[in-house]
Amino acid sequence: MYTLNSNNVHFKRDAIHRRFCHALPGKQTIQRFWFPTAVLLSKRIIYQLMDIRLSVRMKFFIAALIVLFTCMVIPGCIIQPPLSKEPPSIQSSPVREGTINVPGGKVWYRIVGADRPDIPLLVLHGGPGACHDYLEPLEALGDERPVIFYDQLGCGKSDHPDNNSLWTTKRFVEELEQVRTALAPGKVHILGSSWGTMLTSEYMITKNPAGVVSLIMSGPCLSAKRWEADQRQYLDELPDEENAVILACEQTGNFSSPEYQDAMMHYYHRYVCRLDPWPDCLIRTFENMGVVVYNQMWGPSEFTITGTLKNFDRSSDLQEIGVPVLFTCGRYDEATPETTAYYQSMIPGSELIIFEDASHMHHIEKTDKYLTAVRDFMKRSEDGHMNG
Repeated sequence: MYTLNSNNVHFKRDAIHRRFCHALPGKQTIQRFWFPTAVLLSKRIIYQLMDIRLSVRMKFFIAALIVLFTCMVIPGCIIQPPLSKEPPSIQSSPVREGTINVPGGKVWYRIVGADRPDIPLLVLHGGPGACHDYLEPLEALGDERPVIFYDQLGCGKSDHPDNNSLWTTKRFVEELEQVRTALAPGKVHILGSSWGTMLTSEYMITKNPAGVVSLIMSGPCLSAKRWEADQRQYLDELPDEENAVILACEQTGNFSSPEYQDAMMHYYHRYVCRLDPWPDCLIRTFENMGVVVYNQMWGPSEFTITGTLKNFDRSSDLQEIGVPVLFTCGRYDEATPETTAYYQSMIPGSELIIFEDASHMHHIEKTDKYLTAVRDFMKRSEDGHMNG
């Protein structure tokens, strides 16, 4: 409990002041005028007290309380509520959320810029099981078009059914088809991230859907064997002791050991996201991860593939994709520039952008450049002004 001294008074006053003022552009102006205002109001009330029959000591005590109360409360009374921290373009963009029935349960979706006129962008997150949160920087594209996010079944805000038979590529393609039918049945751009590029390629090749204007493949994984080979090269660049721990744990299957987890995080900080600290949106993805889905379909880590996707490979079928495609990756991406360039070579007229000093999360590490590139690509796709 606080005693009434000058330090406590300042602490309480500052706490109230910060609560109401912290996000306001006119904060300095408010601070310049609130104290004189408090003094004037206090003086008027105190003069009225002089006419009341009370002892001088009681009048002094009441006057002191009035001054103290006014100095603490006035700042919160004469200002507006804090402004949103979102960019102005996003503040004015209507957001719609809901759920859709898909095979196995319900998936949650969020549409930013729901009333925007341009062709929608449908965003497919990675994992499998890595919910949409880490892709939040793409919400900025909602100033021009609807940007549609959804958490795939088994992760994030969608249902988490206890049924391992649901975790198949075929079912996720059916899920994607139902989400698109419900939210973007006409023309649409599709952006896949990591596992989302596997899902995108499978959807395009097996369903040959109409109305897809373009594809953005970010950090693509279109051949599990190529991915694993690339990660093994990266592991060789780790300190010898960490590499030895990883190899030993893989041989024994002890993937939960603290040493393995530490080595894995060191790898992630090099090739998944190089920012320090990691942004909140990425941390939330890890917190809401569909671990069961990830373990069954992929494995215990990014570089140890033991799941049902171990033999996934659509690289030789990419020429069947007949829409404009943009590939993106970071210089230090798990989806290495060399492998991403190979995928690009398989689709005539497709484009590749490599973001320097960035990794798998290059859309977070180089947000402005990434969004500019995606905007430009979608616009050129719509106008028919593509390379090649």
